[in-house]
Amino acid sequence: MPIYEYRCPDCRKRQSIFFRSFAAVEASPACPGCGGRHMTRLISRTAQVLSEDTRMENLAGSADMADVDENDPKSMARWARKMGQQMGEDELGEDFEQVVDEMGEGGPDGQTPGGDLQDDDLE
Repeated sequence: MPIYEYRCPDCRKRQSIFFRSFAAVEASPACPGCGGRHMTRLISRTAQVLSEDTRMENLAGSADMADVDENDPKSMARWARKMGQQMGEDELGEDFEQVVDEMGEGGPDGQTPGGDLQDDDLE
């Protein structure tokens, strides 16, 4: 049961089309969006399946952390998004995107979380 990706030159959209068998694959299927018959078949992206241990090792040894400015909320939000993609969004919960967006904006009220704390307050 193959799924092929096509691009329609008429509506300029990428479409994934499911065929029930290899014999059912059409040379030029109709675009589900606009009905156009001039679809161009694309090479689909591939994915590499990694064990959870390997993914965690890759995250822990990531050189990406060197580029992160921990004092810049936007930089931290970019890093958190990247790590979230690596971990898989199912494991992070439904509020993850909202929390990362707020972090990138400086917190839920536009302020840097903990921004009103002094160094003495942390002791």
